[in-house]
Amino acid sequence: MFRTPQQRRDLCRRCPVARVADILGDSCSLLILRDLLIKPRRFCDLQNSLSGISTRTLTNKLKRLEGEKLIQRRECKQPPRVEYTLTKKGAALRSVINAMRAYGKKYL
Repeated sequence: MFRTPQQRRDLCRRCPVARVADILGDSCSLLILRDLLIKPRRFCDLQNSLSGISTRTLTNKLKRLEGEKLIQRRECKQPPRVEYTLTKKGAALRSVINAMRAYGKKYL
């Protein structure tokens, strides 16, 4: 679609739909958010839910979503572990994900 990364960035600056698609345009990110809409999850829970995803890919997706302030990484002391939760901004995607779920059930 785009010949250069600059073309992608320019479109994302001009169009909010392109910006959201750029952030959530892969199935892994959407499925991470889907899982976190239910409850906070640990890394291993997300990895099990997204069978076949590599540790590196999941780590990169989580960092990207955290950088976009859609999720929050929270360290728990007892027992030592890390949990991922949705931020308010991430939870606002509930209606988008529910609309995708409804569309999939009805038409696919």
